Amino acid sequence: NTKLSASVPPGPPIYVDLAYIPNHCSAKNVDQEFFKRVRSAYYVVSGNDSSNGEPSRSVLDALLEGKAQWGSNLQVTLIPTHDTEVTREWYQQTHEKQQELNIMVLASSSTVVMQDESFPACKIEF
Repeated sequence: NTKLSASVPPGPPIYVDLAYIPNHCSAKNVDQEFFKRVRSAYYVVSGNDSSNGEPSRSVLDALLEGKAQWGSNLQVTLIPTHDTEVTREWYQQTHEKQQELNIMVLASSSTVVMQDESFPACKIEF
């Protein structure tokens, strides 16, 4: 008895260049089925609220489980918008599995300065 994710309709997998993991990478709407069906070259992880479980470790683990079922070893890049304890621990504890599945985690590599504000950023080219 397989539970289908409410946010992913039945049908074949879809391939996209860039996907934003819904609901700030919260486990409320995203599970392994999402990653089995929404196959993206880049996934954006935007969660930064540990009190609400965002980002969720179970969602990051679901990425590994879902990607393992793709049947092809396409490269996937994960782009966290915040440096959180959850993503850092997940990265360190699952690094070997990430390499095996051809998943790369992109760290913020530059800073954007706009007027009086500055913030980390990643450049993505298609």
